[in-house]
Amino acid sequence: MGCWQVNADTLARSRFAVSALAETTAGLLTLATDMAAHPGERTWLDAHLPAYRRRLSADPISALLVRTALGHRWIADFLVPAPAGEGETTFEDELRHIRATPTEVAHADLVVSLGGPLPAALDRADLAERAADLLSWVWRETISPYWPRRRRVIEADIAARSERLSQGGWAAALDDMRPGMRWLGESRLQINAYDHPPRELSGAQLLFVPVTPSRGWVGWHLPHRYAVMYPCRGPLTDEGRSPVPDALGRLLGRARSRILVLLDSPKNTTQLVALTGQGLGSVGRHLKVLLDARLVRRQRIGRSVLYSRTKTGEALIEGQRDD
Repeated sequence: MGCWQVNADTLARSRFAVSALAETTAGLLTLATDMAAHPGERTWLDAHLPAYRRRLSADPISALLVRTALGHRWIADFLVPAPAGEGETTFEDELRHIRATPTEVAHADLVVSLGGPLPAALDRADLAERAADLLSWVWRETISPYWPRRRRVIEADIAARSERLSQGGWAAALDDMRPGMRWLGESRLQINAYDHPPRELSGAQLLFVPVTPSRGWVGWHLPHRYAVMYPCRGPLTDEGRSPVPDALGRLLGRARSRILVLLDSPKNTTQLVALTGQGLGSVGRHLKVLLDARLVRRQRIGRSVLYSRTKTGEALIEGQRDD
């Protein structure tokens, strides 16, 4: 199996991070495979897949580059660098690392992802620039218009993971991040089920980076920075899952109704702020009204307070949907 040896100091310095480039790369992977994990992702694909295919049809070198870089078991390393994870960085800041990839490094990474010799058509010096240009197109045309909401979903996932971390330690926070990944104990973090030698991460920075598409991978900037990119929890990302019924919106108000709809699973105020884009004070006021009306309940678990719908709240939601 693929394992990372993560000592106590490295784990103590580990943290979650938001990356626009990681979100864009996940979008590219989704477009390239044409595979949707839920209706919201299918809607996004249907909207943008035709333009993506036209873009590659007009640029056969980039089309071949994508097929070669996105290998069956491995993505070319230069295409998926670990985010800087220090302060606020823009998409273009992150993209510069890909543009700066030396030609020989890009070629070597593609040989690994392909599992064989580099195609003659890719024996050229502009591959990193082409990859960066394609990612820039994916960001501009398919991710940037949705980025404010996607960022809120990412921040909500980080809030949920942080809560699990505070309650059960890193083992609880990491075990279901992505298929094949779990904490094994004795400083060992299983990354995947592949038969790779263990990798020592002592002294390195370790980042955990959520993305909203249902894709995950690992990346690094050797020898000092590693990252696990993992998909946000499904219920958070499915935009078509919980629409607000019009009648409910008129009855309670759209903002308050949105909170009630989102509480189909327990959430704390930090998650609700992230998912709705409302301020903490507004979320608190809406929750108080819903609590007073006995449409939601409050439960303390450790140091956290979670809110969920009562049977009355469930009945109200279901009654509106039946209509």
